[in-house]
Amino acid sequence: MPAVPSIKAAPTAVAGTPARRGRGRRPAGDVRADVLRTVGELLLSEGLADFTIERVSRISGVSKTTIYKWWPSRGALALDGYFHAVEPTLAFPETGDVRADLTAQLHAFGRLVGATPAGRLLAELIGAAQTDAELAIAYRSLYSSERRHLAAARMERAQAAGQLRPDVDPQVVIDQLWGAVYHRLLIPDEPITTTFIDALLNNLLDGILAPEHPAGDTSRR
Repeated sequence: MPAVPSIKAAPTAVAGTPARRGRGRRPAGDVRADVLRTVGELLLSEGLADFTIERVSRISGVSKTTIYKWWPSRGALALDGYFHAVEPTLAFPETGDVRADLTAQLHAFGRLVGATPAGRLLAELIGAAQTDAELAIAYRSLYSSERRHLAAARMERAQAAGQLRPDVDPQVVIDQLWGAVYHRLLIPDEPITTTFIDALLNNLLDGILAPEHPAGDTSRR
């Protein structure tokens, strides 16, 4: 299993010192990227409690007016910054072997939320979304829907290739696999470990892989 890249905050951003900017109007994409990078660094080092748009504006050197033009609330900005900070780690592989791809992605997700500050932050964002309507909308549209789409699309391609049974509902599989990890994240009675991830995958995949697919061999049950 490939190692999950470490996610660290830049000391300059956390210290609250804005980066020096050159003269002239910068492209909007660069400005937006600076804001998102600042948000990710702040959140992953400090969490959500002291996170404010004012701090992001001061550290990134981007005006509050500009930030509010793109993000309607503190919660929506926090979620977008989190998503961009972890997106490279959670990229869905495409090797042609659905079992290998699901295993790699779920291992990466489990390590991210179980062994890095991103797990605590994600739990805080989910909790805050219960009372922040803007954050709840952003969470569904930007993060959870996108993650579900990537997983479902990978399983649909596996069904088309004959690797998964055609009657399997990918959305239910997503709830069974990733939902179990979220359960341990939010109700931490048990840790999120590689052994736990492998047990989830073995218990489920041996039941949904097509019989003729090698990974569906009953010897793996």
